[in-house]
Amino acid sequence: MPGRSVEGVTTLLAPGQGAQAPGLLVPWLTAPGAVTAVERWSARTGLDLLGLGTTAPADVLRQTDVAQPVLTAAALLSGRTLDAPTLVCGHSVGELAALALAGVLDDDEAVALAAVRGRLMADAARLRPTGMAAVLGEVPSAEEVAAAGLELGTVNAPGQVVLGGPVEALDAYAPSGRARLRRLEVAAAFHTSAMAPARDALAAHVAGLAPGEAVCPVVANADGAVLTDGRALLDRLADQLVRPVRFDLCLAALPDGPVVELAPSGVLTGLVRRARPDLAVEGVRAPVPA
Repeated sequence: MPGRSVEGVTTLLAPGQGAQAPGLLVPWLTAPGAVTAVERWSARTGLDLLGLGTTAPADVLRQTDVAQPVLTAAALLSGRTLDAPTLVCGHSVGELAALALAGVLDDDEAVALAAVRGRLMADAARLRPTGMAAVLGEVPSAEEVAAAGLELGTVNAPGQVVLGGPVEALDAYAPSGRARLRRLEVAAAFHTSAMAPARDALAAHVAGLAPGEAVCPVVANADGAVLTDGRALLDRLADQLVRPVRFDLCLAALPDGPVVELAPSGVLTGLVRRARPDLAVEGVRAPVPA
């Protein structure tokens, strides 16, 4: 699929789970080669990604083993309509599309890896009831979170955190001060120890991949490090299942220059505007006209 430029684009962001919505692939299927690519990815993953990305309802798309490969497909279809970036970053499963756009994986490998990752995380989620909640208002201390039997799952932006842990711990937790919780509709406590059963299997799968060196820097979720070593970037993926997504550090690492959020855009655009108002940011919603 040939690339087109969005004027001044240097940085691409790939969204993560929760950004999906019914019909998320529809705008991108008009791009040259898009339908063929999705059919190939469907055969490789054993999922009807074309149907899932066009007609599946929201409750189906919320399933972890479905959401992750469909989101990766959407980010790649949209990303391949643009010219090559000078830096990429993905949020959680969005890291897989970012790695493909940087040349560490090819697109087929990235979608297949997303399907493996989604299945492993869904399997881990079924072992024990866990969940996540966003903290609104004051951010609790690490000591308070640990005492409640919870873990930090995500820091999306300064002062915007998500906790995860056993459902009974979330039910019992009453944050101090003026903070309050908003429960999230997710299958489990992602990026916490609840995903430990998936880590070794994902590490084994990743070890069998032969990464390329990144053709542009990649900002990593764990710590905002800007990396180009393909093997190091892949090897981080398994541990990231049980580590918080530090997207606040990723945002801090973004260089000056325009930022574009790939499909399905919206969530990360809002985070950039909140945390980095110095950056021009837009989301792509359809192929850029010739």
